[in-house]
Amino acid sequence: MNRKVTKAIFPVAGLGTRFLPATKSVPKEIMTLVDKPLIQYAVDEARAAGIKEFIFVTSRGKGALEDYFDHAPQLENELRKKGKDALLEILKNTNMDSGEVAYMRQHKALGLGHAVWCARRLIGNEPFAVILPDDVIAAERPCLGQMVDAYAETGGNMVAAMEVRPDQTSSYGILDIDQDMGAVASVKGMVEKPAQEDAPSNLAVIGRYILNPSVLRTLNKLKSGAGGEIQLTDAIAAEIGEDRAGVYGYRFQGQRFDCGSKSGFLQATVAFGLARAELRDELHEYLESMLAYRNAAE
Repeated sequence: MNRKVTKAIFPVAGLGTRFLPATKSVPKEIMTLVDKPLIQYAVDEARAAGIKEFIFVTSRGKGALEDYFDHAPQLENELRKKGKDALLEILKNTNMDSGEVAYMRQHKALGLGHAVWCARRLIGNEPFAVILPDDVIAAERPCLGQMVDAYAETGGNMVAAMEVRPDQTSSYGILDIDQDMGAVASVKGMVEKPAQEDAPSNLAVIGRYILNPSVLRTLNKLKSGAGGEIQLTDAIAAEIGEDRAGVYGYRFQGQRFDCGSKSGFLQATVAFGLARAELRDELHEYLESMLAYRNAAE
Protein backbone atom coordinates (compact mmCIF):
# COMPACT_ATOMS: atom_id res chain seq x y z
CA MET A 1 0.00 0.00 0.00
CA ASN A 2 1.35 3.42 -0.98
CA ARG A 3 1.95 5.93 1.81
CA LYS A 4 -0.45 8.83 2.13
CA VAL A 5 0.64 12.18 0.78
CA THR A 6 0.33 14.69 3.62
CA LYS A 7 3.04 17.26 2.79
CA ALA A 8 3.09 19.79 -0.02
CA ILE A 9 5.71 22.25 -1.26
CA PHE A 10 4.63 25.59 -2.70
CA PRO A 11 7.49 27.27 -4.64
CA VAL A 12 6.71 30.98 -4.25
CA ALA A 13 10.13 32.62 -4.45
CA GLY A 14 9.70 34.17 -7.92
CA LEU A 15 9.77 37.94 -8.37
CA GLY A 16 6.69 38.08 -10.60
CA THR A 17 8.31 40.56 -13.00
CA ARG A 18 5.62 40.00 -15.64
CA PHE A 19 3.20 41.80 -13.32
CA LEU A 20 5.28 44.87 -12.53
CA PRO A 21 4.64 47.45 -11.21
CA ALA A 22 2.04 45.65 -9.02
CA THR A 23 4.61 43.10 -7.81
CA LYS A 24 7.05 45.79 -6.73
CA SER A 25 5.42 45.65 -3.29
CA VAL A 26 2.82 42.86 -3.55
CA PRO A 27 3.90 39.20 -3.96
CA LYS A 28 2.34 37.83 -7.12
CA GLU A 29 0.91 34.89 -5.16
CA ILE A 30 -1.46 37.15 -3.21
CA MET A 31 -2.80 38.92 -6.27
CA THR A 32 -6.49 38.10 -6.41
CA LEU A 33 -8.78 36.26 -8.78
CA VAL A 34 -12.06 38.00 -7.93
CA ASP A 35 -11.54 38.24 -4.14
CA LYS A 36 -9.22 35.33 -3.35
CA PRO A 37 -5.42 35.28 -3.77
CA LEU A 38 -3.75 32.80 -6.11
CA ILE A 39 -2.06 31.11 -3.16
CA GLN A 40 -5.41 30.54 -1.44
CA TYR A 41 -6.70 28.59 -4.43
CA ALA A 42 -3.59 26.39 -4.20
CA VAL A 43 -3.90 25.87 -0.44
CA ASP A 44 -7.62 25.06 -0.69
CA GLU A 45 -6.83 22.46 -3.36
CA ALA A 46 -4.13 20.92 -1.17
CA ARG A 47 -6.40 20.75 1.88
CA ALA A 48 -9.12 19.05 -0.15
CA ALA A 49 -6.54 16.41 -1.19
CA GLY A 50 -5.62 15.61 2.43
CA ILE A 51 -2.48 17.74 2.80
CA LYS A 52 -1.70 18.53 6.45
CA GLU A 53 1.71 20.22 6.25
CA PHE A 54 2.29 23.23 4.00
CA ILE A 55 5.84 24.23 3.06
CA PHE A 56 6.34 27.57 1.31
CA VAL A 57 9.68 28.17 -0.40
CA THR A 58 9.98 31.94 -0.38
CA SER A 59 12.49 34.72 -0.96
CA ARG A 60 13.14 38.24 0.25
CA GLY A 61 10.10 40.50 -0.01
CA LYS A 62 7.47 37.82 0.62
CA GLY A 63 6.50 39.01 4.11
CA ALA A 64 2.98 39.91 2.97
CA LEU A 65 2.43 36.29 1.94
CA GLU A 66 3.46 35.07 5.39
CA ASP A 67 1.21 37.66 7.05
CA TYR A 68 -1.72 36.56 4.90
CA PHE A 69 -1.79 33.12 6.52
CA ASP A 70 -1.37 34.49 10.05
CA HIS A 71 -4.25 35.15 12.41
CA ALA A 72 -5.52 38.75 12.48
CA PRO A 73 -6.98 39.22 16.01
CA GLN A 74 -7.88 42.90 15.62
CA LEU A 75 -9.73 42.35 12.34
CA GLU A 76 -11.46 39.26 13.68
CA ASN A 77 -12.57 41.10 16.84
CA GLU A 78 -14.02 43.96 14.79
CA LEU A 79 -15.96 41.58 12.58
CA ARG A 80 -17.21 39.71 15.64
CA LYS A 81 -18.41 42.93 17.30
CA LYS A 82 -20.32 43.87 14.15
CA GLY A 83 -21.89 40.43 13.85
CA LYS A 84 -20.30 39.75 10.47
CA ASP A 85 -20.18 35.99 10.93
CA ALA A 86 -20.02 35.19 7.21
CA LEU A 87 -16.82 37.21 6.82
CA LEU A 88 -15.37 35.58 9.93
CA GLU A 89 -15.97 32.19 8.37
CA ILE A 90 -14.16 33.29 5.21
CA LEU A 91 -11.20 34.43 7.30
CA LYS A 92 -10.96 31.02 8.99
CA ASN A 93 -9.85 29.45 5.71
CA THR A 94 -6.94 31.90 5.49
CA ASN A 95 -5.53 31.03 8.90
CA MET A 96 -2.76 28.48 9.40
CA ASP A 97 -2.24 26.98 12.84
CA SER A 98 1.19 26.76 14.47
CA GLY A 99 3.09 23.75 13.15
CA GLU A 100 0.88 23.46 10.06
CA VAL A 101 2.94 25.82 7.93
CA ALA A 102 6.68 26.33 7.40
CA TYR A 103 8.63 28.88 5.38
CA MET A 104 11.97 28.14 3.73
CA ARG A 105 14.15 30.73 1.97
CA GLN A 106 15.50 30.14 -1.52
CA HIS A 107 18.46 32.51 -1.45
CA LYS A 108 19.40 32.11 -5.12
CA ALA A 109 17.05 31.90 -8.10
CA LEU A 110 18.33 28.57 -9.41
CA GLY A 111 15.08 27.16 -10.71
CA LEU A 112 12.14 25.01 -9.69
CA GLY A 113 14.27 21.97 -8.93
CA HIS A 114 16.39 24.00 -6.55
CA ALA A 115 13.29 25.46 -4.86
CA VAL A 116 11.92 21.97 -4.18
CA TRP A 117 15.36 20.82 -2.95
CA CYS A 118 15.37 23.67 -0.40
CA ALA A 119 12.54 21.90 1.47
CA ARG A 120 14.29 18.50 1.62
CA ARG A 121 14.81 18.40 5.40
CA LEU A 122 11.12 19.02 6.06
CA ILE A 123 10.09 16.25 3.67
CA GLY A 124 12.34 13.54 5.09
CA ASN A 125 11.57 10.12 3.65
CA GLU A 126 7.94 10.65 2.69
CA PRO A 127 6.16 11.12 -0.65
CA PHE A 128 5.15 14.73 -1.17
CA ALA A 129 3.21 17.01 -3.47
CA VAL A 130 4.40 20.11 -5.30
CA ILE A 131 1.88 22.78 -6.30
CA LEU A 132 2.69 25.74 -8.52
CA PRO A 133 0.21 28.52 -7.65
CA ASP A 134 0.55 30.07 -11.13
CA ASP A 135 -1.38 27.09 -12.49
CA VAL A 136 -4.96 27.55 -11.32
CA ILE A 137 -7.20 24.62 -12.22
CA ALA A 138 -10.99 24.90 -12.14
CA ALA A 139 -12.38 21.41 -11.58
CA GLU A 140 -15.38 19.74 -10.00
CA ARG A 141 -12.95 17.58 -7.99
CA PRO A 142 -9.70 19.47 -7.32
CA CYS A 143 -6.78 18.35 -9.49
CA LEU A 144 -4.46 17.24 -6.68
CA GLY A 145 -7.27 15.16 -5.17
CA GLN A 146 -7.73 13.40 -8.51
CA MET A 147 -3.99 12.69 -8.57
CA VAL A 148 -3.91 11.38 -4.99
CA ASP A 149 -6.60 8.85 -5.92
CA ALA A 150 -4.64 7.74 -8.99
CA TYR A 151 -1.36 7.64 -7.04
CA ALA A 152 -2.93 5.23 -4.55
CA GLU A 153 -3.16 2.77 -7.46
CA THR A 154 0.16 3.43 -9.24
CA GLY A 155 2.66 4.61 -6.64
CA GLY A 156 5.85 5.99 -8.14
CA ASN A 157 5.94 9.61 -9.25
CA MET A 158 3.02 11.38 -10.85
CA VAL A 159 2.79 14.62 -12.83
CA ALA A 160 -0.36 16.41 -13.95
CA ALA A 161 -0.53 16.50 -17.74
CA MET A 162 -2.61 18.07 -20.49
CA GLU A 163 -2.58 18.12 -24.28
CA VAL A 164 -1.13 21.30 -25.79
CA ARG A 165 -0.87 22.47 -29.39
CA PRO A 166 2.29 21.18 -31.13
CA ASP A 167 3.57 24.76 -31.52
CA GLN A 168 3.40 25.20 -27.72
CA THR A 169 5.71 22.34 -26.73
CA SER A 170 8.71 24.65 -26.38
CA SER A 171 7.01 26.24 -23.35
CA TYR A 172 6.55 23.02 -21.34
CA GLY A 173 8.13 19.84 -20.08
CA ILE A 174 6.87 17.18 -22.51
CA LEU A 175 6.24 13.50 -21.77
CA ASP A 176 7.49 10.61 -23.86
CA ILE A 177 4.75 8.02 -23.38
CA ASP A 178 5.50 4.33 -22.84
CA GLN A 179 2.00 2.96 -22.26
CA ASP A 180 -1.16 5.03 -22.54
CA MET A 181 -3.92 3.78 -20.26
CA GLY A 182 -6.33 6.68 -20.65
CA ALA A 183 -6.29 9.00 -17.66
CA VAL A 184 -2.93 7.56 -16.59
CA ALA A 185 0.07 7.06 -18.89
CA SER A 186 3.39 5.49 -17.96
CA VAL A 187 6.36 7.57 -19.05
CA LYS A 188 9.67 6.48 -20.62
CA GLY A 189 11.17 9.94 -20.93
CA MET A 190 10.71 13.65 -20.28
CA VAL A 191 12.05 16.54 -22.34
CA GLU A 192 12.21 20.10 -21.04
CA LYS A 193 10.88 22.69 -23.52
CA PRO A 194 11.62 20.86 -26.78
CA ALA A 195 11.24 22.45 -30.20
CA GLN A 196 8.08 21.33 -31.99
CA GLU A 197 10.00 19.01 -34.32
CA ASP A 198 11.82 17.35 -31.39
CA ALA A 199 8.85 16.87 -29.05
CA PRO A 200 8.04 13.18 -28.35
CA SER A 201 4.35 14.05 -27.84
CA ASN A 202 2.13 17.03 -27.10
CA LEU A 203 1.36 15.88 -23.53
CA ALA A 204 2.69 18.65 -21.30
CA VAL A 205 3.54 18.69 -17.60
CA ILE A 206 1.40 21.11 -15.57
CA GLY A 207 2.18 22.47 -12.12
CA ARG A 208 1.03 19.57 -9.93
CA TYR A 209 3.32 16.73 -8.84
CA ILE A 210 3.35 13.79 -6.42
CA LEU A 211 6.96 12.70 -5.92
CA ASN A 212 9.07 10.12 -4.13
CA PRO A 213 11.70 11.44 -1.69
CA SER A 214 14.37 9.87 -3.94
CA VAL A 215 13.77 12.81 -6.30
CA LEU A 216 15.27 15.06 -3.63
CA ARG A 217 18.41 12.93 -3.49
CA THR A 218 18.71 13.22 -7.26
CA LEU A 219 18.30 16.99 -7.07
CA ASN A 220 21.19 17.03 -4.62
CA LYS A 221 23.47 15.72 -7.37
CA LEU A 222 22.17 17.71 -10.33
CA LYS A 223 24.00 20.51 -12.06
CA SER A 224 22.17 23.26 -13.92
CA GLY A 225 20.18 22.20 -16.97
CA ALA A 226 17.99 24.10 -19.44
CA GLY A 227 18.14 27.86 -18.95
CA GLY A 228 21.03 27.55 -16.48
CA GLU A 229 18.62 26.35 -13.78
CA ILE A 230 18.27 23.11 -11.81
CA GLN A 231 15.31 21.49 -13.53
CA LEU A 232 12.79 19.45 -11.55
CA THR A 233 11.98 17.64 -14.80
CA ASP A 234 15.53 16.24 -14.96
CA ALA A 235 15.27 14.79 -11.45
CA ILE A 236 11.88 13.22 -12.18
CA ALA A 237 13.19 11.74 -15.44
CA ALA A 238 15.93 10.00 -13.44
CA GLU A 239 13.17 7.99 -11.74
CA ILE A 240 12.48 6.19 -15.01
CA GLY A 241 14.16 2.84 -15.60
CA GLU A 242 15.20 -0.34 -13.84
CA ASP A 243 14.85 -0.50 -10.07
CA ARG A 244 13.11 2.89 -10.03
CA ALA A 245 9.64 3.77 -8.87
CA GLY A 246 8.52 4.91 -12.32
CA VAL A 247 6.82 8.05 -13.59
CA TYR A 248 3.21 8.52 -14.64
CA GLY A 249 1.39 11.34 -16.37
CA TYR A 250 -2.15 12.01 -15.18
CA ARG A 251 -4.67 13.66 -17.51
CA PHE A 252 -6.72 15.65 -15.02
CA GLN A 253 -10.34 16.66 -15.47
CA GLY A 254 -10.66 20.46 -15.36
CA GLN A 255 -9.65 23.71 -17.00
CA ARG A 256 -6.18 25.07 -16.38
CA PHE A 257 -5.40 28.79 -16.37
CA ASP A 258 -1.82 30.03 -16.70
CA CYS A 259 -1.90 32.85 -14.16
CA GLY A 260 1.80 33.47 -14.66
CA SER A 261 0.81 35.43 -17.76
CA LYS A 262 -1.35 38.53 -17.90
CA SER A 263 -3.73 37.10 -20.47
CA GLY A 264 -4.15 33.88 -18.50
CA PHE A 265 -4.75 35.85 -15.30
CA LEU A 266 -7.45 37.92 -17.01
CA GLN A 267 -9.09 34.82 -18.47
CA ALA A 268 -9.14 33.20 -15.04
CA THR A 269 -10.64 36.33 -13.48
CA VAL A 270 -13.50 36.29 -15.98
CA ALA A 271 -14.06 32.53 -15.63
CA PHE A 272 -14.09 32.58 -11.83
CA GLY A 273 -16.26 35.71 -11.82
CA LEU A 274 -18.83 34.01 -14.06
CA ALA A 275 -18.78 30.99 -11.72
CA ARG A 276 -19.96 33.16 -8.81
CA ALA A 277 -23.76 33.33 -8.54
CA GLU A 278 -23.76 36.85 -7.08
CA LEU A 279 -21.58 38.21 -9.90
CA ARG A 280 -22.59 36.11 -12.89
CA ASP A 281 -25.55 38.07 -14.31
CA GLU A 282 -24.00 41.52 -14.09
CA LEU A 283 -20.64 40.36 -15.45
CA HIS A 284 -22.26 38.40 -18.26
CA GLU A 285 -24.33 41.42 -19.24
CA TYR A 286 -21.21 43.59 -19.30
CA LEU A 287 -19.26 41.12 -21.44
CA GLU A 288 -22.12 40.86 -23.91
CA SER A 289 -22.34 44.64 -24.18
CA MET A 290 -18.58 44.89 -24.76
CA LEU A 291 -18.78 42.25 -27.50
CA ALA A 292 -21.72 44.03 -29.14
CA TYR A 293 -19.80 47.33 -29.01
CA ARG A 294 -16.76 45.71 -30.61
CA ASN A 295 -18.84 44.09 -33.37
CA ALA A 296 -20.56 47.39 -34.09
CA ALA A 297 -17.19 49.17 -34.30
CA GLU A 298 -16.00 46.65 -36.90
